[in-house]
Amino acid sequence: MAWTLLILAGLFEMAWAIGLKYTEGFTRPWPTAGTVLTMVTSVALLGLAVRSLPVGTAYAVWTGIGAAGTVILGIALLNEPAGTARLACVGLILAGVVGLKLVTPD
Repeated sequence: MAWTLLILAGLFEMAWAIGLKYTEGFTRPWPTAGTVLTMVTSVALLGLAVRSLPVGTAYAVWTGIGAAGTVILGIALLNEPAGTARLACVGLILAGVVGLKLVTPD
């Protein structure tokens, strides 16, 4: 269950990171409210996950999912560059996330 919560926390991190772009510097009320809500949800889920997972592992996985997912969403939604080196680096982040899952007991 902790891993499920952690993955959800990472997905919410992706949502708030992308949401920042739509707040236009926190000047748009509804995107700002949604972004803040996803921030709180992400951190709350991370907090629940670290009850049973090592904090270092949980934090690295949370930020890894958020970082890699945000890059991919930036490419898909915001027309950000998708160069080979950039995508290879995202692959390395994801490999690290998978590696931490494989070596961390449930």
